[in-house]
Order: sequence, then structure tokens, then C-alpha cells
Amino acid sequence: QVQLVQSGGGLVQAGDSLRLSCAASGRTFTNYIVGWFRQAPGKEREFVTRITWNTGTTYYADSVKGRFTISKDNAENTVYLQMNSLKPEDTAVYYCAAEYISGGSSYNDQTNYRWWGRGTQVTVSS
Repeated sequence: QVQLVQSGGGLVQAGDSLRLSCAASGRTFTNYIVGWFRQAPGKEREFVTRITWNTGTTYYADSVKGRFTISKDNAENTVYLQMNSLKPEDTAVYYCAAEYISGGSSYNDQTNYRWWGRGTQVTVSS
């Protein structure tokens, strides 16, 4: 069982920055992949980015590449999502998710993650 505790989010203007955090409660992220997904009103939840804890390997959706950065803090056992140059279309509830690494799975696919944070609202005004 992995409990994910999210923090951050809020209301900002276009062009501003925000940082979201996702911490594992009671365990480490060793051997896990941690992903960020988001769901805008009336839309399906979509992949944003992910990081492989052991290697630090990252992957981004095209829509956020160059603006968002996923990172990890080993000491804090926390994954961060730094969001810069925010746009109104980034408005969504953002979720972090974690899954134990196994071969052959696509970790851009939300169905391959078992553990989820509660989500945090990010609203970007124009």
C-alpha cells in the first residue's frame, strides 16, 4: 500500500509558475515510477509526466515539454512538478500516481498505476 500526499496548486495568472509536491507516506519510492496526470473539466484524465525513481529518467507529454519539470528529492522522498509559463489550458485537477516498476507496462497509461493522490486544483487565469 502506498499513500500519496499532494500539496501545492492554486490560482495563478497566465505566465506564472507553481510547484506541486507528491510525498509517499510510510515508505520510499524506491523501485517505483511516479507520474503526474491532470483532468480538466469535461475532459478525460491525461498524462503529464513521469519519473523513474531509481534512475531519475523522465518523460513528458508534448503539451508541457519545455515548461514543466518533474524532479525528486531522495531525502524528502518527494516528487515535485515545477510548472512554469502556465497557460489557461493547463487548468485542471492534477494527480500524482505511483506504481511499482514491472517490465512491459506503459507508464503513460493511467490504468497502469494503482496508487493515487487525492488531486489538487490548478487554475490559470488569462
